[in-house]
Formats: sequence, structure tokens, C-alpha cells
Amino acid sequence: MPVIRLEADSPERTQIGEGLVKFAVQAGRLETGREEGRYFLRHDDGCAVDGRRIAPGDPFAFDTDAGEIRCLDHVEERTGREPADGE
Repeated sequence: MPVIRLEADSPERTQIGEGLVKFAVQAGRLETGREEGRYFLRHDDGCAVDGRRIAPGDPFAFDTDAGEIRCLDHVEERTGREPADGE
């Protein structure tokens, strides 16, 4: 599965759909049982590279293979992909 780009709902978690639940469980990042929704991806530990907290509204990446959360500044390091012009 690829690296998935999401937008943070809060500094601790972001609501996800059923398609990502399997990957969140494998990564130990699934949170359930909240009034606001059914499934959430925890990212309270911040970026896997530098620990930077993910703020509400910030885009971030969930690497479904490694189970890591990364800020967009560090997602290219994991994928080995060079940013395209305009990124």
C-alpha cells in the first residue's frame, strides 16, 4: 500500500475510513470508541523523523508499510521520490 496523505483533525488523531483500519491496526495506531466517529488514526507522537507535532489542518503522510507518520517535509525521504516542480 502506498503512502497516504491526510489532513489532521487534531494534534492527536484523524478520523479515517474502513479502508485504512487494517493498516492503522498493523501500525498500532488505531483508536476507536469516540463520540466523534468510529475509526481514528493516532499521530500524537508526531513526525517519525523529527518528532514535529501535527497541528489541526496540517497535511501529513501515513506510510502504510512502515506504520510511520511523517510531516510532508520528510515524506520524500521515505519514498525516495523527488518532489515534482511546484510541490
